[in-house]
Amino acid sequence: MIVFKDPVLSDRAWVEDCFSRSGNQGCEYSFVTLFVWKDVFHQQAARLDGYLLERLRGRLGRAYLFPAGSGPLLPALEALAADARERGEPCRLVCVTPEQRAQLAAVWPGRFTEEEDRDGFDYLYDIDRLADLPGRRLQSKRNHINRFESICPDWSVEEIGPENLAECAAMDREWNRLRRGQPESEEETLADERHALSLAFCHYRELGLSGLLLRAEGRVAAFTMGSPIGPDTFDVHFEKAFSDLPGAYPLINREFARWLRERHPGLRWLNREDDMGLEGLRRAKSSYHPDRMVEKSTVELLDAL
Repeated sequence: MIVFKDPVLSDRAWVEDCFSRSGNQGCEYSFVTLFVWKDVFHQQAARLDGYLLERLRGRLGRAYLFPAGSGPLLPALEALAADARERGEPCRLVCVTPEQRAQLAAVWPGRFTEEEDRDGFDYLYDIDRLADLPGRRLQSKRNHINRFESICPDWSVEEIGPENLAECAAMDREWNRLRRGQPESEEETLADERHALSLAFCHYRELGLSGLLLRAEGRVAAFTMGSPIGPDTFDVHFEKAFSDLPGAYPLINREFARWLRERHPGLRWLNREDDMGLEGLRRAKSSYHPDRMVEKSTVELLDAL
């Protein structure tokens, strides 16, 4: 049985190395994601022959992430299959991309089933499009920003750091207070996010996070933060804005894209993560017309038990 352990901050270097070598653009392939969501999804990690192996518990129960790293893949997959057998559980892999399915088909032909996980697809956008908002399809975003600027002409943005993290945390508490009374499933989702975001606030520098806040009328009206996934992709882990200030969301989105583009010339993609099957979130992310989607499936080995 593989000895999986809870991730700790000192794991960051080797985990990020494995994720980088995997070449995957999905939000799961980020040390920040692994660390801040570890309590919600019971994520644990292990090292095996150049690979990171991750065990977690999601909507379908216990599962594994596709091995991240480099080297011969079959031993890592067989180790996961053996671990599942010893635990008396299915060998289930989640967030499997089409490229990974092709790798599975090469080493496990005919041995697995697959089911598309549309709710888990990540939305990827060209950073220049989000920074410049060109063309007719994004006219509505420019209109929303113009409205915000007319209401709050004194707006400004600031890099998130030790001097203003507490203000962001206070804004998040107020943002959540205003959303009390949501359906039970959404309340649970918000509670999980609050926990993950609290870890991000507590370990902001150690996790290598970068962020920006939007200030208007003397208060924090919005904030966003994220971290790199590989050399050309940046994962936007969290974004919050007050809905009583129309245009705050598209403005912080645009300003963050511009800020990142200036500081990281090699960036091409912003991963704004999945929509979790929430209709409003799917509509919002689709309204920016993603340039790419990180497609994902759930795969289960037929003869694991």
